[in-house]
Amino acid sequence: MDPRVREVIDLMAAHLDRNVSLSEMANTVHLSPSRLRQLFKSETGVPIARYGRQLRLAEARELLRTTFLSVKEVAARVGVTGMSHFVRDFKKAYGSTPGRYVSRYRKVN
Repeated sequence: MDPRVREVIDLMAAHLDRNVSLSEMANTVHLSPSRLRQLFKSETGVPIARYGRQLRLAEARELLRTTFLSVKEVAARVGVTGMSHFVRDFKKAYGSTPGRYVSRYRKVN
């Protein structure tokens, strides 16, 4: 993988709590935004925005499974502001709503 793409992925992963702008990412790796979009998609197979969403959802799933944070708290931690979008995207990615996912994986003894 191109090291510039790896650096952008690391930047997105380090700042899941906020949206890192395309300009900020491009400046970090000394590329134009359009060139970064092109390179990122050719290297990963998905657009940069979708990759960022996937990173957020994966982190949200991990937090839901391993912590006692509420769904709203998890969404806030991963930088999601619209709960309806979060629920819809989570269900599409993992086959259940965040609430059902929590009830399946969090067992209180």
